[in-house]
Amino acid sequence: MAFTEQYDVVVVGAGHAGCEAAIAAARMGLRTAIITMNLDLIAQMSCNPAIGGVAKGHLVREVDALGGVMGEVADAVGIQFRLLNTSRGPAVWSPRAQCDKQLYRVKMREVLEGQPSLHIRQAEVVDFVLEDLAHDSDQVLGAPEELRRPVRPRRRVLGLKLRDGRQLLAGATIITTGTFLNGLIHCGEERYPAGRSGEPASVLLGESLRALGLRTCRLKTGTPPRLDGRTIRWEAFEEQPGDTDPTPFSFRTKKIVQPQVSCHIAFTTPETLRLIRENVHRSAMYSGQIAGIGPRYCPSIEDKIVKFPDKTQHQFFLEPEGLNTHEVYVNGMSTSLPMEVQWQIVRSIPGLEAAEMLRPGYAIEYDSVDATELDRALRVKSIEGLYLAGQINGTSGYEEAACQGIMAGINAALWLKGEPPFYMDRSEGYTGILIDDLISKGINEPYRMFTSRAEFRLHLRIDNADRRLTPYDRKLGLIGNEAWAAYEQKQARMVTLEKLLNTRKVDAESLAKAGFGELTATAGSTWAQLLKRPEVTIEPILQALQDSLSADPQLTEYAMVDHPSLVERAPLRNEARSVETEIKFAGYLDQQKKSIAKLKAAEAILIPEWIEYGSISGLSREMRETLERVRPFTIGQASRIPGVTPAALSLVHVSIRVQGNKRSSASVS
Repeated sequence: MAFTEQYDVVVVGAGHAGCEAAIAAARMGLRTAIITMNLDLIAQMSCNPAIGGVAKGHLVREVDALGGVMGEVADAVGIQFRLLNTSRGPAVWSPRAQCDKQLYRVKMREVLEGQPSLHIRQAEVVDFVLEDLAHDSDQVLGAPEELRRPVRPRRRVLGLKLRDGRQLLAGATIITTGTFLNGLIHCGEERYPAGRSGEPASVLLGESLRALGLRTCRLKTGTPPRLDGRTIRWEAFEEQPGDTDPTPFSFRTKKIVQPQVSCHIAFTTPETLRLIRENVHRSAMYSGQIAGIGPRYCPSIEDKIVKFPDKTQHQFFLEPEGLNTHEVYVNGMSTSLPMEVQWQIVRSIPGLEAAEMLRPGYAIEYDSVDATELDRALRVKSIEGLYLAGQINGTSGYEEAACQGIMAGINAALWLKGEPPFYMDRSEGYTGILIDDLISKGINEPYRMFTSRAEFRLHLRIDNADRRLTPYDRKLGLIGNEAWAAYEQKQARMVTLEKLLNTRKVDAESLAKAGFGELTATAGSTWAQLLKRPEVTIEPILQALQDSLSADPQLTEYAMVDHPSLVERAPLRNEARSVETEIKFAGYLDQQKKSIAKLKAAEAILIPEWIEYGSISGLSREMRETLERVRPFTIGQASRIPGVTPAALSLVHVSIRVQGNKRSSASVS
């Protein structure tokens, strides 16, 4: 008889999605296990040793606001912080941190090991423990036979079978396998099975997932070569330092503690481009060796040369992988060219003439599941107790994985507790946008988050992620009393500051102290009215109001926001800027609130599970098949499915009532 362990939740994979899923479930009081094939590579940064970036930083802030750990870990090990897009509006400001790759793993493992109710196991998962449930034969009469939903047994996942013979039984199972499912690495003409370089692929689990009948596809991603920093002539490159006053990811971080380092900017040369053009036929991407679809927004260097032939120069970045290593990541040079060609390309760049390559770049193909198989809780619709999160759903990036992980962990826990699932809609966060895009549209290439995907991006800023989501966090039980008290104090401070700015009138002396003495038409204005002007920012106003701020116990710290000795300078500065944004863009925010209300009205119209699209007269066959495949949950979601027209939505809306009446009549008779 197999040795068996029993848990409430079991998470497969200890990458960025798996860590967040496991932490969330354990913090909600469930006995949780997380399984990895290598305990020493928990939260491994397989590609770029960095967290955040445009829109990705928004996701990290949302994970943090929900009680996740990615932001806190990145803050603890970050070695260069930059706030991106500051030349544009606050809606698109995004934090990014270069991290110490080794320290990130160590710190995340420390967090996991310190979490009560969370158990870490090293093992390989090979199959599921399944049981059949009752047949799903609920049909509405009138649908053509070939368009009715197939009658098939629904199944439940009861746990997992491990290669060493053990069984881990659990009420809910979360799969977060990243690139490991049937992973295949390509480096020029060479290819071999692997989940990452030097790590085995998860072949048996990949086959078990296919056996469940889920729709799958092959995707591709890649990574660049790593160089020995001691062999780089650094003076040949432009230095790119971080911000002097770093912006942390976590709302709970008070100070950045690691020494800060610089990255460097470099460019290709005509010789670089010649080498790539002459050898592009040897790239696995262009030789026909790779069947998977690569990321449009993170192309390989050979992709850039082929698709942008008129560009004579391409930028890349030399980024340190840690404080205690000389390994350097060449950001922007992802490639699947043969190793000897990579070596020539690297050495074609002035400053890298003598550079030694520690690891070659490579491409990797892997299996992903069509995310339209999932519901809004990231639960597989056809199999009870099974959740998917991360790259298995077709996304790219650590941050996209982490936000899915925490949502899957939360919803698995809620399901086991018999409580309603937690959904985030498109007006509440980038996380909600990502999940809605995946389950409504599916993917035909690796999905990357951008601020342009958000309809209400002024409302979904990095500075108000806690205001949007931390109340949910508290209700779910993911945040402790101390952190909740700090959140409430912060909100009270901001309300008080905004009230002061809305009521205090400007005067000539204060204007001069703030450096705004040359402004005209200020008589009778409040500081809030002055702050609506594009050229006015809040920091000088805080200096001008130091006496008033110091006199109010709630606002005293704002009086010291620019004092170099203040430990919490960055968090307080960001609080003040958040108040500034709410005042400066109040009119636009009010307009967005009206649009959000319309979206929520459409989301409130639920589409019952029993609706039969095949019996709706007037829908084209293609439309019926699309709606049947996705099975949208609301009229709002249906409206975002590619190809679904307003006329089709009207027919679906009417059919909800018509088919509902038929069901009621049938049940009475």
